[in-house]
Amino acid sequence: MTQSPTAPLSADSPHDPAFGLAAVEQEIAHACKEARRDPASVTLIAVSKTFAADAILPIIRAGQRVFGENRVQEAKGKWPELIQANPGLQLHLIGPLQSNKAKEAVALFDAIHSVDRASICEALAKEIKNQGKHPELFVQINTGEEPQKAGVAPQDADTFITACRDTYGLQISGLMCIPPVDQAPAPHFALCAKIAARNGLKNLSMGMSADFAVAIQMGATHVRVGSAIFGTRTVAHP
Repeated sequence: MTQSPTAPLSADSPHDPAFGLAAVEQEIAHACKEARRDPASVTLIAVSKTFAADAILPIIRAGQRVFGENRVQEAKGKWPELIQANPGLQLHLIGPLQSNKAKEAVALFDAIHSVDRASICEALAKEIKNQGKHPELFVQINTGEEPQKAGVAPQDADTFITACRDTYGLQISGLMCIPPVDQAPAPHFALCAKIAARNGLKNLSMGMSADFAVAIQMGATHVRVGSAIFGTRTVAHP
């Protein structure tokens, strides 16, 4: 793969977030061109975790409509007002979900990328039925089988996806993965794509600020980009 003309901004580069967004959009377009893909086939999720509304508003004004948060409680504190003031926004939960937060997650988020165990499936199925709201669901695959990381082990993925569908009645949209930081991401993206293909799943949530161009080459439909847009993260909001 050739070098993109606009590399992602480093986390400590001072910049207008709207400029960071434009740079990321340009690199996505370049990666799609190299992969002979339509840029419209890739959804950019601007990861706004730890950033307050005043940092997010310039990105909204620049045209970004899809945002990602890691924690239900943090998202509850800032997004309802933003969504009310800016119709058409989509909010994705990209961090781990606890069963006792399923009710709030289904109510607030348009997509949940971290379905990874039976208790979550059960809680989500209950809330989807109770609320009549159907967020897009991604099963998280722990491609590196890292003990400290959430996600289903690759060898258990097919069985788990089948259980999501047949036991819990969940509509699974795709898979999500986060490669180990000390390994080349491409093999992990390829593994995730292979699991998705054999289970008839079309969506792949893969790639972050450092590797989203590689993820696009490997078939990502959703890329989760934070620091390349927003810059350095500070103290998380409660």
